[in-house]
Amino acid sequence: MSLPTVRRIITGHDNNGKAIVKIDETCSHFRDGRPGAKVCNIWTTDTAPADNSGADDKGMREGKFTMIENGSVFRIIQFNPGVEQRVHRTDTIDYIIVMSGEIDMELEAGEEVHLKAGDVMVQRGTVHNWINRGTEACVLAVILIHANAVVAGGKVLTAFN
Repeated sequence: MSLPTVRRIITGHDNNGKAIVKIDETCSHFRDGRPGAKVCNIWTTDTAPADNSGADDKGMREGKFTMIENGSVFRIIQFNPGVEQRVHRTDTIDYIIVMSGEIDMELEAGEEVHLKAGDVMVQRGTVHNWINRGTEACVLAVILIHANAVVAGGKVLTAFN
């Protein structure tokens, strides 16, 4: 399936402190996620609060990560029909926007929520899996922000991939 067209615009400052557009491009740096998924990092941070100084392109950070300690990840994910199962929990709070297509989010006890274009979700450190049973790709915009491990019922619920 063809990858979505995503225009990435990143602002910054010139040497005089004037606001400028530093990057304006169509994302071409999608990489393989799990089988049946493609991922494009738009931007990442590794401090809280974030550091808006510097000229490095933080969307090109090397590595596969679901969380950056004390940081954030803004990415686009494409889940193709039949994407491989990956049950996981992260130490993040995730803000998710369905940009196109449809997908099911499955919780650990088997409960499912069906999402379609325009739906938004806040994922708060729960065990989950994404399932695309449709015939078209589903594209999500996802912002992951480092969070403390969940404590529920007096137990610490640890992250796993």
